[in-house]
Amino acid sequence: MKKLLTLLALSPLAFAQAQNPTKFAETIKAEDLKKHLSYLASDALEGRGTGTPGQHKAAEYIANHFKSLGLKGIGPGGSYLQPVELVELGWGDVYLKTPSGTKELLKDFYVTGSGNFSKEETLDIVLVGYGTDEDLNGLNLDGKAALLLAAEPRNAEATRKKMAVLKEKGVRCVLTIAPGADEQTDKLYGRMRAYSPRMNRLTFKDEKRPESTLLSVQIKQGLAKEMLGLDDTQLADLMAGKTKPTDLKKTLTLKAEEKQTPIETSNVVGFLEGTDKKNEVLVVTAHYDHIGISPDGQINNGANDDGSGTVGVMELAEAFSKAAKAGNRPRRSILFMTVTGEEKGLLGSEYYVNHPLIPLENTIADLNIDMIGRVDKAHEGKPDYIYVIGSDKLSSELHAINEEANKKYIKMDLDYTFNDPNDVNRFYYRSDHYNFAAKKIPIIFYFNGVHDDYHRPTDDVEKIQFDKAEKTARLVFYTAWELVNRDKRIVVDSNKP
Repeated sequence: MKKLLTLLALSPLAFAQAQNPTKFAETIKAEDLKKHLSYLASDALEGRGTGTPGQHKAAEYIANHFKSLGLKGIGPGGSYLQPVELVELGWGDVYLKTPSGTKELLKDFYVTGSGNFSKEETLDIVLVGYGTDEDLNGLNLDGKAALLLAAEPRNAEATRKKMAVLKEKGVRCVLTIAPGADEQTDKLYGRMRAYSPRMNRLTFKDEKRPESTLLSVQIKQGLAKEMLGLDDTQLADLMAGKTKPTDLKKTLTLKAEEKQTPIETSNVVGFLEGTDKKNEVLVVTAHYDHIGISPDGQINNGANDDGSGTVGVMELAEAFSKAAKAGNRPRRSILFMTVTGEEKGLLGSEYYVNHPLIPLENTIADLNIDMIGRVDKAHEGKPDYIYVIGSDKLSSELHAINEEANKKYIKMDLDYTFNDPNDVNRFYYRSDHYNFAAKKIPIIFYFNGVHDDYHRPTDDVEKIQFDKAEKTARLVFYTAWELVNRDKRIVVDSNKP
């Protein structure tokens, strides 16, 4: 009776604080993770490529889940989606013309760089040798196509400087010859052709583009002989640098249209408002995009990368929602967010930190979950682990809270191998938490390491160890519970690499 009277005497907030979080953590169940992942990583979603119909289906599924929990949509107009405006940069109509006909991109030649060739143009070709000061001396290059020979050993920085000098001298296009025989180059172009859709770059719609760079066109040796009127011996002499820089009295006719395609995609957000410290916010993230369909038509379902993290966020949202409905609403608010475009360069999280739905100064931490359902080679036979990355880099308190939560409730092996600033994999910089860390917001990255199915069509649901994913998600829950319910906001007292 005395214990009951003591509890009744507590304020509603203090009563909520006194509750044990375990019963809510235990609502995070392997079978529920599997239920959600069986849809999100199914063939019906075609690998959730950024901006694809499959990713839109995933966004709708996650948003409906957040809505069903009673979370608040804080996107535009109260939506559960935060639109991220992207464009895909790629090639449109690209060809070369010779007397024998029109030559095809990635069959007879390929292009890199940029330029303004949206309309067909014909340029005089000038041989510039290896592009040295001596080679360029006395040559009129303004408005010309410069035929540049490959120097040995190849040096990327030296090549960049040569391109800058050629651009300064008015060169419109740089022409190079493939170093290998046509049979070898055919294989290279075939591989490039198969992966060409993935070579297109996604960027933000409003991003300031760098000034146009020189367009570089590599042609096969057979095409070089045709265009320049050379036999095998003459071509060999040319490529060996035995031919002096000169105007070849030949021309290059080409079109290289650059194309920008709008990409519609969104971060998915669900907001749980806190009580007395509701203006302070914890963000919990995972990316829900993956790499889509392979050139050979196989679907990369991304069950572990990062379907496992996505369903972890969904279950965390449900656990905290149930706690709130049971009178255990967190003191601080929580934003549950599955982000887009991670596979294209952490774009969704970058967009969020530059267009935050909640002021960044009010954000206490980001807990990021990216791949938690598999076991890497270093832990075969001992799967009860999770890599913890970044927990101590900005806040010693965050690191200690995660350690204590694990010690008290979960007892997993917390592996800090990849937290080493000398880690050659640089995993700290390779998932969405990093965009928060770059803004000096403390983070933890939960990660199971890579495996043989990483970014392959074989990353499927049946290979997920849901009991492992359950344990990790519960660890994130207990860490989050302490972060949102403690008296003081965690300090930012570190600045480790």
